[in-house]
Amino acid sequence: MVRYILHVDMDAFFAAIEQREHPQYKGKPVIVGADPRQGKGRGVVSTCSYEARKYGVHSAMPISIAYKLCPHGIYVFPNGRLYSQVSDEIFNLLYEFTDLVEPLSIDEAFLDITQSMHLFGTAENLGRQLKKRILTILQITASVGIAPNKFVAKIASDLKKPDGLVIVETEHLQEFLDPLAVSYIWGAGKKTIEKLNHLGIHTIGELRQFPRDLLEQYFGKLGNHFYELAHGWDDRPVVSGDEVKSVSNEVTFSEDIADADKLHRTLFQLAEKVAYRLRQKDLTGRTIHLKLRYQGFDTITRMQTLPLATANTDKIFTVIKELFTKNYQSGKKVRLLGVGISGFAGEMDRQMNLFERRLGGIDPLDKLEDLVKQKFGKKAISRAEGLTHDIGQDHHHEE
Repeated sequence: MVRYILHVDMDAFFAAIEQREHPQYKGKPVIVGADPRQGKGRGVVSTCSYEARKYGVHSAMPISIAYKLCPHGIYVFPNGRLYSQVSDEIFNLLYEFTDLVEPLSIDEAFLDITQSMHLFGTAENLGRQLKKRILTILQITASVGIAPNKFVAKIASDLKKPDGLVIVETEHLQEFLDPLAVSYIWGAGKKTIEKLNHLGIHTIGELRQFPRDLLEQYFGKLGNHFYELAHGWDDRPVVSGDEVKSVSNEVTFSEDIADADKLHRTLFQLAEKVAYRLRQKDLTGRTIHLKLRYQGFDTITRMQTLPLATANTDKIFTVIKELFTKNYQSGKKVRLLGVGISGFAGEMDRQMNLFERRLGGIDPLDKLEDLVKQKFGKKAISRAEGLTHDIGQDHHHEE
């Protein structure tokens, strides 16, 4: 049986919601992100409207550069609560079309519509009905790609943005893929693309002509991955549910700093926030991540995997501090710090000490902190290790 996988991706999601909420913004360049402060602001662009993209503005761009490109744009600070609410409404609509929905982020998802497609006659009818439903109920547009697998469906949804609908049938798979640039291949980063180009490979069609063993010789295990995708092979199933895969917090400093004490205190604050959010979701994780961005946007990420999963503030901070000490270039100014955790485990994977067992698996100090925060708010209590003035813009993420 031929599978039909649908990828839906909202168009300029945050900016589209702002234009919906503020009709005077429609047709104008809207940039959602940090305060540009007349070109001297910190932080980055979260997203921007298509009108702003005409000026070269794009997601993850430093807000100061965005301001230089588009000084007359409408700059809006993110309204996370509203965006999450709209996202929930979108996913409620998606479940009207199939039970097999795999969220990828707040504004995109894969749907396996193989079994439900007959209710709408054709894949095209289903795609159009889904887009119409989102537009009618939420007054924002979505782009949709439908194909036999995830890889091709995701490419298809991107090709005719905004408000696009692209359908790729099995018999036209290679005809669709061959002309596309190799940059569409998942896992092909900038350096890999340069290496492919050096070999005379610029399109997926040209990549498809290379033997599997030769690609493996040049790229190792990635070579086999490239070979399969170039042939349109991708049998990954759509995994339903909205399970969180990682939790993180990061802060962009209002001024680049090199003060070791401030950096350590900030790391503790971030570890404290991540641990608290884990405990609120009854999660424990094994892999702890450090994100470190220097002045000038040079960024490194480091991680360490523990033998046992944890949601303990001190344990997370101990690992983060060790990662930071090993990798920080002393005296160099830091622009951003981030702490994250992934590799979530079940209760059986956690090791509890005597105190944890008495308190239902939570460290006593963590439990006290959680109780105070739940009753009086997240800012009601903080440990001495993290006490400092607010020094930047804090962002949290779940994936």
